[in-house]
Amino acid sequence: MTKKERYSEVIAWFEKNMPIAESELNFSNPFELLVAVILSAQCTDKRVNMVTPQLFYDYPTAEAMSAATPEVIFEHIRSISYPNNKAKHLVGMARMLVSQFDGEVPNNTDDLKKLPGVGRKTANVVVSVAFNQPAMAVDTHVFRVAERIGLTTNSKTPLQTEKELVKHIPKHLIAKAHHWFILHGRYVCTARKPQCHTCGLQNVCRYNKNKEKA
Repeated sequence: MTKKERYSEVIAWFEKNMPIAESELNFSNPFELLVAVILSAQCTDKRVNMVTPQLFYDYPTAEAMSAATPEVIFEHIRSISYPNNKAKHLVGMARMLVSQFDGEVPNNTDDLKKLPGVGRKTANVVVSVAFNQPAMAVDTHVFRVAERIGLTTNSKTPLQTEKELVKHIPKHLIAKAHHWFILHGRYVCTARKPQCHTCGLQNVCRYNKNKEKA
């Protein structure tokens, strides 16, 4: 099977079986999404969603959060992984939004990456989810699933994976494909015990083919 054929079959399967694929983070505007994604680093979406309702209620805007201190924000997010660093990032991010972007979340990755706590992956999530741009955010799930299925080959970094996926996936599907791979990795193609017996991609998956040969 050629790489082009594999991409074609994988995309067709997801379009049929997962026509709706969205973030599992709860948010109602770009600022809330940005906060939630920063909090979600090395933390489950479920845990983030338990914390953010009160946080968003108390700090609904960048202006409100910019007036807080990291110590106060820490008390809201203490059950999240790395709460000290993330509290500092959230306050720093909010203050920069106010001072440099009129309190509005930028709609491009270059400006987003200037914000404290925002790297390439977070910036790509925000522009794809909040602004519907064709950006492919690569987290551990996307990285693992792409390599296992055979959409990438010996990819060493998230950036390599991102470039390969964007090269082969139609532009209008890139944002949705990000969620396809995340959800598939979260619930089917799990890190330790992939559920190959329940996976609809068995026939095109390189990992499954190699396992059968072993």
